Parts: sequence; structure tokens; C-alpha cells
Amino acid sequence: METWADRVRVVTFGDGRQVGDDRICAVVAEAGINHDGQLDIALDLCRAAKAAGATYVKFQKKTPRLCVPKHQWDVPKEAPWGEILPYITYKERMELGQDDYHSIAFLCKELSISWTASVWDEPSLDFLLGYDPPFIKVPSACLTDLDLLRAIRRSGRPAVLSTGMSTLSQVKAAAALLGPDRLVLLHCRSTYPCQAKEMNLSAIQTLRGLFPVAPIGLSNHYPGLWLALCAVALGANMVEAHLTLDRSSIGTDHAASWEPGGLRKFVQQVRRWEEAKGDGQIGPVESERAVLHKLRRCP
Repeated sequence: METWADRVRVVTFGDGRQVGDDRICAVVAEAGINHDGQLDIALDLCRAAKAAGATYVKFQKKTPRLCVPKHQWDVPKEAPWGEILPYITYKERMELGQDDYHSIAFLCKELSISWTASVWDEPSLDFLLGYDPPFIKVPSACLTDLDLLRAIRRSGRPAVLSTGMSTLSQVKAAAALLGPDRLVLLHCRSTYPCQAKEMNLSAIQTLRGLFPVAPIGLSNHYPGLWLALCAVALGANMVEAHLTLDRSSIGTDHAASWEPGGLRKFVQQVRRWEEAKGDGQIGPVESERAVLHKLRRCP
């Protein structure tokens, strides 16, 4: 009888793409809320993700009055459009509506790039399922929302789970509810931006050992490219990185994001690494044979 330990570390998403060992690293351009509540910016982020070679573009969907703790509702927040607003009002204005998502879905189909979103509550999950997403993203903030995890499991969709702010026991409990056989786990630090000394990239290998059938990746909040590339070299099967049109913009995520040129460079370097890592076999390659004949005196 087959056990999880016998399975290959691969998950098939709803668009037919496979993520896992011996597959190319999936790069998720996290548009998130970097659209600042404006559809035209959201569409430009989709175009930028496609032009950079990203595998997916992803947004965030939430019902603010369900997700934002009440003690935060009246905290003043500077909005990108220049107002100081109660935090709950700011979060509501940052949400895109159904007409906006219809436009996003239409454009992504035209561009041939798959899109999805992080869901922060069950109504948002139901909303997203109406668009037939390739996978459901669970943000770190919702890792302990067991009712939401159960609802995602019932949906039958593969899940991608970020592990920021979480203990190992919490991660294990969430993975068990979602189903480790159709789950991608992303090591994450929920600080924006994250410092290098806090990244703890070795946790990628720890997660690989603890979850033998789940592809492992990184949800990146470090502003540079180098550490995300190190994550790929350590075996990350997926890298999610925030995308913005302007890192100097006002907002929580912009400073921890990459601009389109940075995302493009990252994708290029990942694909170069995938070419260079090879199969690990020892022996001369074809281009060495003429050099071998010329330089080696003893056969």
C-alpha cells in the first residue's frame, strides 16, 4: 500500500502546472494590495508580471470587517491617495470589487498568465472560487483559522500556505487540515521588509525534511534578489515575491516589493540556475572532449 513517503514531492495545480522536485521553480508575482485600490494599477501589475516571466500573478481578497481586529478599526492610517483614515475605512477602500476582478480575469486570460489570490475569510474564498483559481493561497495571518482551512480543504483546490509568525506545531496542524499531499509550504517572515539576519533560509530544508511530500518554497519579504536566489539553490520549488510599480509608494508592502525590472532579473537568474545545476553525474561533457584529447597525456 502506497504511503505519503512513497509519493513524489509534486502538486498539480488547477491549470495543469506541476510544482515540485524536478520541475521549474514557480515564481509568483504578489501584486497583493500594491494596486492601492485602483483597477488600472492592478492591470498594470498583471502586465508587468507577464512581461517579467512570472508563473502566476496573485492578489489579496478579504472582507475587512471580518478580518481586521476591532481594536485596529479606529487607528489612523495614511492612505496612498493622501488622506488620513480610520484603518477599517482604509482597508475597505483598498479592496477591489467584482467588476475589477472580472477585468483582471479577462486580461490574464488574454495575457496567458494564471492568477489567484490570498483569501482571508470564507466569503472571500467563495468569491475566489467563482473564478476557478489554480490554487488557493493561505496567508500567514490565517494559518490558525481552522474553519477557513477546513473550507479550503472542502473546496478540493490545492493550497499554498505561508508560515510566517507560526510555531512548528501550528504549521503541522494547518498542514494536516489542508492535506500535505496537495499542499505547497512557503517559509516566510511576516515583516515588511525583512532583514537578512531574520530570514533563516535553512528552514526551507527543515520543512523539506518534515513534510516529505509537500513542495517547499519561500514567501519573500526581503527587498533584494540575492536571498531569494539562495532559497532556490536550497531547493525552493516556489518563490512568491511582492511586485510594485514604485517601491517608494506609500503603503505597507511597497518597501518589501520588487519593481518589474527586479522581478524580470530574478526570473532570468532562476532559469539560469536551473540550467546550471545539472543532474549531479560525474563525467566529461561533449564540449570537453576536444580539450581532453588536446591536453591529457595519459588516457
